[in-house]
Amino acid sequence: MPPRKYTVAVAGATGVVGGTVRAILEERDFPVGELKLLASARSAGRTLSFKGAEVEVQELGPGSFDGVDLVFFAAGGSVSTEYAPQAVAAGATVIDKSSVFRQDPGVPLVVPEVNAAHLAANTGLIATPNCSTIQMVVALKPIYDAAGIERVVVSTYQAVSGSGQGGIAALNAQARQWAAGEPVEQQFYPHQIAFNVLPHIDTFLPTGSTKEEQKMVDETVKIFGDPDLKVTATCVRVPVFGAHSEAVNVQTRTKLSAAEAKELLAAAPGVVVVDDPAGLQYPMPLPAEGEDPVYVGRIREDVTIANGLDMWVVSDNLRKGAALNAVQIAEELIARALL
Repeated sequence: MPPRKYTVAVAGATGVVGGTVRAILEERDFPVGELKLLASARSAGRTLSFKGAEVEVQELGPGSFDGVDLVFFAAGGSVSTEYAPQAVAAGATVIDKSSVFRQDPGVPLVVPEVNAAHLAANTGLIATPNCSTIQMVVALKPIYDAAGIERVVVSTYQAVSGSGQGGIAALNAQARQWAAGEPVEQQFYPHQIAFNVLPHIDTFLPTGSTKEEQKMVDETVKIFGDPDLKVTATCVRVPVFGAHSEAVNVQTRTKLSAAEAKELLAAAPGVVVVDDPAGLQYPMPLPAEGEDPVYVGRIREDVTIANGLDMWVVSDNLRKGAALNAVQIAEELIARALL
């Protein structure tokens, strides 16, 4: 009996994440019988390639999900708020990339390498975490399982592609203006991003943290299901086109040496250890761009605290940080007979 094929829709198909979802579905030979590409009215009528064919983009609206088995939402929170419940009501399973449903206690928040078992509780809607959270928890998982984690302090160095097309265009334009000796025009971000660093991602909260930082805190606790896990984050936008980097300091509940942590990470699914200081080998965003793994290096003990570890974590935010994680969730649903 041939394997089942699924009718799959991508909402936000013309955006950077939606485009990456389409590419990864093709690369991984996901069992797509029919692909529906959904976007706003201004994008309707465009065609995008998939497995050698041109697929016309349709306007997202009432009836878009009739007969659809699986929908990837990559169009922002307002679109997910309006249309994800409609898709579920139409009988589809929704995998949503926005932040709208992540803290809903009835919606699993899933990174397959970390908490795939949570998928069994889904009622048609599954959330995928923030890009910076995903790569961090993949790296934390083997450490958490081996020694427990008391506290995490993370500082992120996030690429402009995390802001979508506007961020990419801003860095590209400003770098060209600077190189040509022209005045650099501020655009998209509140300050120049080219050759600059902005300690500001998303809006500020009354606590002084940003929403991005709070997401990392709340999502990590939910993914591990551990309310005693303490997380603090500082999220920074840097002039890099693709792949986020993170400096992660971990305090484990029991002692774990750097050598033991390195061995655990090297065996962990989705992780590639690049850690050879003598050879100047460590993870960097340029070689990580376009790749699937979470790269971990600079693994060392923090001797200033009990049971302390430091590590440097890099991953492509459009792939593992967004589209790939969503497709892996769909693959896991099939493997567990949940789709």
